[in-house]
Amino acid sequence: MGSKAFDQSADAGFDPALKRLCAVIVLGAIMSILDTTIVNVAIDTLGGRLHTSLSTIQWVTTGYMLALSMVIPLTGWAAGRFGTKRMWMVSLMLFLGGSALCGVAWSVGSLIFFRILQGAGGGLILPLAQTILAQAAGPQRLGRVMSVIGVPMMLGPVLGPVIGGFIVDSLSWRWIFFVNVPIGIVALIAAWFWMAGDEARAAGRLDVRGLVLLPPGLAAIVYGMSEAGSHGTVTNASTLIGVAAGVALVAAFVVHALRTRETPLVDVRLLANREFAAGAATTCFLAVALFGSMLLAPLYYQTVRGENALHAGLLMAPQGLGAAIAMPLAGRITDRVGAGRIVPFGIGLALLGILGFTQVGGDTSYVQLAFSLFVVGLGIGASMMPAISAAYQTLRGEQVPSASPALNILQRVGGSIGTALMAVCLARFTASQLGVSGVVGRRGEGKLPPAVADKLAHAFGHTYWVAFGLIAFSILPSLLLPRRAIARAPAGAMAEGAPESLA
Repeated sequence: MGSKAFDQSADAGFDPALKRLCAVIVLGAIMSILDTTIVNVAIDTLGGRLHTSLSTIQWVTTGYMLALSMVIPLTGWAAGRFGTKRMWMVSLMLFLGGSALCGVAWSVGSLIFFRILQGAGGGLILPLAQTILAQAAGPQRLGRVMSVIGVPMMLGPVLGPVIGGFIVDSLSWRWIFFVNVPIGIVALIAAWFWMAGDEARAAGRLDVRGLVLLPPGLAAIVYGMSEAGSHGTVTNASTLIGVAAGVALVAAFVVHALRTRETPLVDVRLLANREFAAGAATTCFLAVALFGSMLLAPLYYQTVRGENALHAGLLMAPQGLGAAIAMPLAGRITDRVGAGRIVPFGIGLALLGILGFTQVGGDTSYVQLAFSLFVVGLGIGASMMPAISAAYQTLRGEQVPSASPALNILQRVGGSIGTALMAVCLARFTASQLGVSGVVGRRGEGKLPPAVADKLAHAFGHTYWVAFGLIAFSILPSLLLPRRAIARAPAGAMAEGAPESLA
C-alpha cells in the first residue's frame, strides 16, 4: 500500500479522496480553534452570570489550555497504538461531549471541569490533523495540503471574536459552547464516511517515565506564562515557580528521551534531521512573535478606540483575508522550489505590516491599519505553514506521528511565551506612559480623551517594536530551510500509513 500511495502523491493535482479528507480535517480543526477565541471574548460575561470573580472564571480558559498542553505529547503513541482514524473520532467525541456539557454547566466548578474534558479532545485534534494530512499528501503535495490546516489556524483568531461578540450580545452564554455541537456532529459523520480506516502500528509500550515528566512540565510552563500575562510581570511567584518547575521537568524528559532504548513519548532525536530542526525552530520563533503580536491589535481597537468585541473582530478581518490569500500560493511555491525560498519572504512581509503598527496613534486611520493587518496576514500565510511543511518533508512515514506532537508542543509553548511577553511589555509601556496599567482592562467603553488615547497608543506602538524584533529574529532559522523541491521520497517515506482510499 505504501509505495502505491506515494505514486499517487507524486501527482500534481488533488484527487477526490484527498479533497474529502481535507474537508474532514478542516471541520474538526476549525471547531477547536474557534472555541478558544470565542470563549475568551465571553470571560467577563461568564463571571457575571455564574456569580464568581475574574480570577476564578479565568480558569475556564486556563484549565482548557493546561489540558490541551498535557495531551499533545500522547498523540504520537496513541495514533500508532490505535490508528489515526480511531483517535480522530475519539478526539472529536471528547471535544463534542465536553462542549455539550459546558453548555449545560450549573456552576463555575462544573464549567471548569467540563472545559478540561473539552481541552483533552482539543489537544489531540491539531497534531492528529497534521499527521493525517502529512501521511496522505506525500512530500510533493505537502505544502499545498498543509495550507489547508493553516486556514482555520489563521481565521480562528479573526472569526472567534466576531462570533463570540454576536453570541454574547444576542444569545445566552451557553451558545458559546452549543455552537460546537452541530459542527462536531457533521465532522464526526464526515470522518466516518470519508476518512479511510488505517491499521494500528506496533507502537511499543507507553513511555511511562516520559508521561510523568513531559505533560506536567508543559502544563507548568503554560500555566506560568499565563500567570505572567495576567499579572503583567514575570517576577510574580506563580510565574517563577511554574516556569522553573516546567523547564526542569522538560529538561529531565529530554535527557530521558535521549538515553532510553524504547520509543520515547516524543522523539527529540528527530532534531538531528537538519530540515526538521530548521522547520521546528522557525515554527517556534514564529509562534512566539506572530501569535504574541496577534493579541495586540484587538486590544488596541477595544481599549484605545473604544470598539466592542464584535467590531474589533470585524476590524481584524483584513489579516485573515491576507492569510487566506497567501497560504494556497505559498503552498504551491513550497512544493515547487522549497520552503527556504518563500518563508524568509513571508517573514519580510510580516515585518512590513508590523512596522505600520509601531507608528500607531490615538486616531490612526482605520484604512491604514487595515492595510497593515492585510500585509501581516500575507506574511503569516507565506511563512508559518510552509515552515511546518518543510519540517515534515524529509521524514519517513513512521516518524510523522512523533513529529506532529513535537511541532505542536513548540507552537503551543512558543505561543504562550509570546502572548505573555506581549502582555507584560504592554503593561510596562502603559505604566510608563500613563502611570497606571489598568486602562488596558477597559474594553468597548467608548472613546478615551485624545491625550490619553495618544499615550496609550504609544504604549502599543512600543510593544509592537518588541514584536518586530522577535519576528526579525525568526529569519535566522528560516535561512536553513531547504531551497529545493522534494523530487522523490525515499522508499516508504511519508506515504506509509496513508489512507487506503489514496492507495
